[in-house]
Amino acid sequence: MKYTPTIGIETHVQLKTKTKLFSAIDNDARTAKPNTLISHIDVGLPGALPVLNEKALTLACRAAFALNTKPQKFSKFDRKHYFYPDLPKGYQITQYEDPIIIGGHVDLPDGQKVGITRVHLEEDAGKNIHPAGADYSLVDLNRAGTPLLEIVGEPDIHSAAGAKAYARELWLIMKYADVTDGDLYHGHVRFDVNISVSADPAKPGTRAEVKNLNSFRSVENAVAYEVKRQTEVLEKGDKVVQETRGWDEAKQKTTSQRGKEEAHDYRYMPEPDIPPVELDDHHAQEIRKDLPKLPADYRSDFSKASISLLDVERLLDTPERARYINGILEKYGEDHAKRITNLVVSAFEKLTGNQLTTINIKPEYAAKLSTMRAENKINSNAETKIWIRMNISGDDPEIIAREDDLLQTSDESAIERIVESVIKENPKVVEDIKAGQEKAISFLVGQVMALSKGRANPEVAQKIIKQKFDK
Repeated sequence: MKYTPTIGIETHVQLKTKTKLFSAIDNDARTAKPNTLISHIDVGLPGALPVLNEKALTLACRAAFALNTKPQKFSKFDRKHYFYPDLPKGYQITQYEDPIIIGGHVDLPDGQKVGITRVHLEEDAGKNIHPAGADYSLVDLNRAGTPLLEIVGEPDIHSAAGAKAYARELWLIMKYADVTDGDLYHGHVRFDVNISVSADPAKPGTRAEVKNLNSFRSVENAVAYEVKRQTEVLEKGDKVVQETRGWDEAKQKTTSQRGKEEAHDYRYMPEPDIPPVELDDHHAQEIRKDLPKLPADYRSDFSKASISLLDVERLLDTPERARYINGILEKYGEDHAKRITNLVVSAFEKLTGNQLTTINIKPEYAAKLSTMRAENKINSNAETKIWIRMNISGDDPEIIAREDDLLQTSDESAIERIVESVIKENPKVVEDIKAGQEKAISFLVGQVMALSKGRANPEVAQKIIKQKFDK
């Protein structure tokens, strides 16, 4: 490539707290009516004083350890001034000079390491709503004051695929660390992507920032579009303008919004109403002890069970599923974990078109079902049917198999009668087998299974068929 792309991503992560960062108001606005979750602090009424949410601070410290670093012993808050309808105070309380986290990195599954510059704790602004076709806009302040972590990544990414991989891995880490619920649809994790291209690999070009992306695919597509756009600008001999751009999902393109602000434009000043935060080592280590298992730990454990890389990543998309399979692996072993993984990520979705996020099956019943399949007491189709019914009723798999007549038979005399019937009905296939075409045996086994409605043990059927032609 003539031009080298350089990408850095700033990620806003909504913290999983019951209340907002500085007020005792519900933090979950997903089902709330507009402007019903607000207080005098959130709207900046005169005399309103913020009080720091201790839980938000704890989650920020947990994020530090999940990002392979530790929280700063000293951090403080600042005021970032700008005027926008969704910011009634006229400033945002954030951290500028002394953030809660400095450094760290994210290890991607392919071995790449993306550095973290800093992570600061801040309040979110409200939300501007622009009704289609209307000559006015609306403001919903429910989100104002929501606790955020802004994770500023180093510009260590050089492709659209790499940007997508980083965004997904950071999302997974924050979810598994229980820092956020990670609801992308409602914007609980949002990505601001800075992209530049340069003919000199050692010197990044002028960057454009694409704001408020809330899916991994949009991160990838926005980067790909910007790399192409900026390359075309340079090829024409023009200069790339430093600016903030928006992503149009419908048109799959970025559009210019405004010139990019610099730090001095925000007139940062120390926040006078919130004292500095000072952490002692004992408190930080207590938080570290509570850090849950992270995606990299699950990948390591699942690889030992020979679970495919694709299935591992599908498991990781939902922590509940990954934790369930990990419990099976620890208690019942690798073979059961691998077989049940297939049920969780593949068979259920194939039949229902939905992801199985909630598993209502006792681990011992899951292992019992796996044993029944391993011992050929049931076939794969019956296994899936039993799994789905188990997830609804929670019943013993053997009882379900008997009630639904799903148990396979290994009765050789009964299977032999079916084999003889199938051989009689397929003379052309018989001639193929006699001519040495081994694959024709599989066809006869399939006919036996069809005639027995799936209840004949296929291994026994195959053995009997081979015996018939060995005579």
